[in-house]
Formats: sequence, C-alpha cells, structure tokens
Amino acid sequence: MARENIHLSQRPLRTPWAAAIAGILFAVLQIASTAMMQISVPEGSILQNDWMREQSDWIGLSLGLIPFAGIAFLWFIGVVRDRMGHMEDQFFSTLFFGSGLLYLAMTFATAAIAGVILVVYRYDPDLVINSGFYYFGQAMIYKFNNVYGIRMAGMFLTALGTIWVRTKLMPRWVALLTFLGALVLLIGIDINPWTTVVFPGLVLLISAYILVLNYGSRGRDGVSLDG
Repeated sequence: MARENIHLSQRPLRTPWAAAIAGILFAVLQIASTAMMQISVPEGSILQNDWMREQSDWIGLSLGLIPFAGIAFLWFIGVVRDRMGHMEDQFFSTLFFGSGLLYLAMTFATAAIAGVILVVYRYDPDLVINSGFYYFGQAMIYKFNNVYGIRMAGMFLTALGTIWVRTKLMPRWVALLTFLGALVLLIGIDINPWTTVVFPGLVLLISAYILVLNYGSRGRDGVSLDG
C-alpha cells in the first residue's frame, strides 16, 4: 500500500493554534525587549555615553530576547501562510513574506550592532568612546531600526491587511486596525520611539483573536477551525 502523504497542517499541531502561540510569544518577547531598551537608553543617547555602565545588564537582557522573538516571528509567518492555503495570492504573499524577512533581518542587524558595542564597552569603555565607534554604531542602529526596519514592519502590516480583506480570514475591523497600524509605523516612528510596540501589539491582537475563534469553533462543533 502506498504511503499516505499527510500535509503538515493535518498533524496534531494545528495551524491556528501554532500561529496564535507563535504570535503571542513573539509579541511578548518583542514588547519586553523594546520596553527594557526604551527605559534603559536615555533620550539623546547618541550624545551621551555615561549611562551604558549602569544599564548594561538590562540592555544585555533586552538584546538576548530578540533571537527568540525572531524565531517565533518566523513561525508566525509560516503558519499564517499555511492557514491561507489555496486562497493565498502570490503577489501579496510575496510582499508579506519579503517584508517580514527584511524586518527580521534589520532587527537582527540592529541587535548585533548594539551587542558589539556593549561587549567592547564592557571590555574597554575608553576604546569605544575615544575611537568614535560608539557614535558611529548609534547612528547605524537608528538607521537600521527606525528608518528601514520599522518601515518594513509597516509594509508587512499593509500586505497582511490586504490579505485579510481579500481572503476574509479576519473580520473587517481587524483589517482596518492592521492598516492603521501600518500607517502609524510608516510615518509615526519619527514622532515617538514607542511607536515600535504597535507592530508586536497588532500581532498579539491577531493571535489572540485566532485563539478565540479556534476555542469557539471547538466549543460549538467539537472540532478546531482547521479541521
């Protein structure tokens, strides 16, 4: 007898639950990392350097969360695409997938630069400050994160909102909030640095809604949304 070909989404780890869990994990880790970084780094830090000695432990912890948040985010992308199935539009899915990967790459690059500065500073603070590497690194962090990374997050939400509208996998109010979040990320990062939490916040909302739908479906029919 020929071996039956079973798709991954038909195995015990169901797609809606996996998407929700991965999304919630990403959101919690990313928001925690952002909050610790925003609290630890003073405003106008590119012109200051004395704060690093006191806040280095918190910054190190914040940077340590980012790789795990990135892994959860990749899982979230994968299972959302799998959830779309035959309804997936190749054009918007390419934008969704590509902008998600670019956001992740920029986030990792930002964390790597910050990590290098922190390691060298712990070893020899004067070397970091006097060489000018501290100021150069700070400028690179700002460009990677605020100019490119957050805009890619905005593009990600724009594509995701369009997918929600076209596939009707999410209600219209979720799609509208997704588009609003994209607009905030595209134009609001220069106004307030806390704007960055909008992205994981929306992922958290979407993931929680998936969990609610899945739970409701199981309660009514005894089966999950994905069969």
